Amino acid sequence: MTSSPQPAGWYPDQQNPRMYRWWDGQAWTANTRPSHDAEMIELDIEGAADPNKIRAQAARGTQGRATGVVGGGTLFSEPVLVVNQRAKLIEMSNEFGVFDQNGNRLGGVVQVGQSTLKKAIRLLTNYDQFLTHRFEIRDANHSTVLKVTRPAKVFKSRFLVTKADDSPIGEIVQENVFGKIRLGFVVNGQKVGGIFAENWRAWNFVIKDHADVEIARITKTWGGFVKAAFTTADNYVVEIHRPLRDPLASMVVASALTIDTALKQDDR
Repeated sequence: MTSSPQPAGWYPDQQNPRMYRWWDGQAWTANTRPSHDAEMIELDIEGAADPNKIRAQAARGTQGRATGVVGGGTLFSEPVLVVNQRAKLIEMSNEFGVFDQNGNRLGGVVQVGQSTLKKAIRLLTNYDQFLTHRFEIRDANHSTVLKVTRPAKVFKSRFLVTKADDSPIGEIVQENVFGKIRLGFVVNGQKVGGIFAENWRAWNFVIKDHADVEIARITKTWGGFVKAAFTTADNYVVEIHRPLRDPLASMVVASALTIDTALKQDDR
């Protein structure tokens, strides 16, 4: 009798017991995360995503404009991305879920490379906002499709966007400190678009291409009373007006992460 294949999931890494590695059902992948025993305690208050709430969130964020528009089922081919930060009472690393407008999970964004010292700094001080931060954008199969690194900074944030193999795609560069925030998309030294806040509080954003034409919109949505009252977690809806090609498509997908890290986290 043959044994059943091991289901996909996180399992202890054979080479490093302090890490878990993702098994895709057929083979081990390169994606890892710290084991629960190795992590400092983070009080997670959020359960599984509710598709009905995500559909309602998408409708609010787009005001119904994208209803009925069929996408391709991936992070790069859906007209609406619903980006929800996982709510934790004690947050020492960022984690986002990304869904389509019908509540289907498309992937997620995970902060990686957080040492115990960095987590302690984040818990006890505000100095964490000046340190280097690294994120991986993963698809629904937990495979890394993009990496985003924000090097250490003082006033303005800068983000390096690369493919999974670390080959460069472009940079997202904060252009100002005061007034309505602006971030530019720079590829091979040329500006190919950018993100523009609609007001000084930077709640909502317009994304434009190099010709100053709006191609997408980011709308912050309310995550509910518990999130608003007890956590720093934020929710966003990214509405993409037309199919985009790389490098612009990757920049737009990375921009929801950029908005949260550059503005909300730095405002601590």
